[in-house]
Amino acid sequence: MNDPEAGVKERHDDKDPSPVITPADGQVVDASLQTQRGIKTRHALMIAIGGTIGTGLFVGTGEALAITGPAPLLGVYVVICILVYGIITATSEMSTYLPVPGCSMAYYANRFVSRSLGFALGWLYFYSFAILVAYEITAAGLVIDYWPSGINIAVWISIMLVVVIALNMCPVWVYGETEFWFASLKVFMILGLLVLSMVLFFGGGPTHQRLGFHYWNYPGPAKEYLVPGAAGRLCGVVYVACFSVFSFNFAPELLVITAGEMHNPQRNLPKATKHYFYRLLFFYVFGVLAIGVICDSNGPGLLSGEAGAGASPWVISIKAAGIKGLDSVINAVVVTSAWSSANSFLYMSSRSLYSLAVAGNAPQIFTRCSRWGAPYWAVLASCVLGLLAYLNCGNDASQVFNWLINLTNTAGFTSWVCCGITYTRFRMACQAQAITLLPYRSRFQPYLVWMATFVFAILLLCNGFSVFVAGNWSVSTFLTSYIGIPVFLGIYFTHRIYARGDSWARHPFNIDLHTGIAEVEADCSKEEPARTCQRMIQAIWD
Repeated sequence: MNDPEAGVKERHDDKDPSPVITPADGQVVDASLQTQRGIKTRHALMIAIGGTIGTGLFVGTGEALAITGPAPLLGVYVVICILVYGIITATSEMSTYLPVPGCSMAYYANRFVSRSLGFALGWLYFYSFAILVAYEITAAGLVIDYWPSGINIAVWISIMLVVVIALNMCPVWVYGETEFWFASLKVFMILGLLVLSMVLFFGGGPTHQRLGFHYWNYPGPAKEYLVPGAAGRLCGVVYVACFSVFSFNFAPELLVITAGEMHNPQRNLPKATKHYFYRLLFFYVFGVLAIGVICDSNGPGLLSGEAGAGASPWVISIKAAGIKGLDSVINAVVVTSAWSSANSFLYMSSRSLYSLAVAGNAPQIFTRCSRWGAPYWAVLASCVLGLLAYLNCGNDASQVFNWLINLTNTAGFTSWVCCGITYTRFRMACQAQAITLLPYRSRFQPYLVWMATFVFAILLLCNGFSVFVAGNWSVSTFLTSYIGIPVFLGIYFTHRIYARGDSWARHPFNIDLHTGIAEVEADCSKEEPARTCQRMIQAIWD
């Protein structure tokens, strides 16, 4: 019988000095075949930046602008940025304290809350990330169609899948390096667009029309949605709140997963976290402000559903200003953004499965790693769901693909609510066991994460609110919006039946806050002499 309160235990074999980690189910994972710490400081910082910029900012914000207007778009993004910062500082406190190989939010939920929550959250991550690989690969293929070529989308899907799979089979530093350059492209693009927006604001475009806040005055700062009057404007705010979150989805979870393969995570992860908030404010808040200034919310192209950059508010504004050729540049960056997202989602899916196996919630075969630390069986298993992208090659099968995507629509909200619960149990355990010295602690916690958990729980329930407005009921829309909730709860309660001897949540005194810390500190101490040498050389040079 498994000990229901078992955490991650450690032993040292007399014949082999390398540590052996024992997961919660008592099985053994040889530490010599674990993932390896290959993500450098610059990788971590740029992954944190790149995680805040995706196709949602380049294209998706146009739909929200068309439905709600510039004022609700800006106000909601400010609030969501603050709440997402609450989630990422909470997850970073846990992952900085215990950045063990195979860590993920599912691992922490298993260790700090219950095996059932860790099991459900881990499988939620695995299937959501794997399906999103197929979604992003398909999106990249459709974006390429912005340039007419006559090449079947299956060709682009095949090329991008092969490259993404190959990158994830390589050492993790290869993933870090590719994401570094992908994120750099996105950063330079958004910086250029912000500068261009300022030029158009003051009338520096080819038409010399000074935009100012013209589009805030006409057609107005806010629009009605579904119903007239103030209630309609409120519906617009709720809509954009639910819609905007998908631009930030899983960025905090990505940093948690990379912590297990990061050089000196107790030093580098807090750096990435601190930079994250400023990037959120700069890129997203200034980004949506710029969009509201240069783009007419009644622009016909915003809801046209055109491929690639055709529906981007940036491109629509650039064409209206008489600037030629820049739309293709933006489309190229959107392609790399989708490709980068597919690369990250496959990484996250494979590491989530690896983390499940380490915690004893998946077969131990998925803990096997290559000599350079890539969990190849976990990568291959995640690739299987990535092949769903080929469903989009046929009109009939594409409907099946859309239903699968619906499973992921509520995954982000569900994950962040679980992050808040897990962090609360972690803080309770620290208080109960008198642990006050943490490598990183946010001054705004735990209050900010409590507020974020409450708001995201409300938004989870409001995700499909439009079907409850008179005259808008749709069975398909209702299922699209909420099917992910019963799937997650079904996985959770099925495991509760299996683990019915467990408590609903581990007692704070029984939560394991110590196993694995010695190994993390030993890894960090190995890097300290090199950093000391670098500082000495720099001092001599200066």
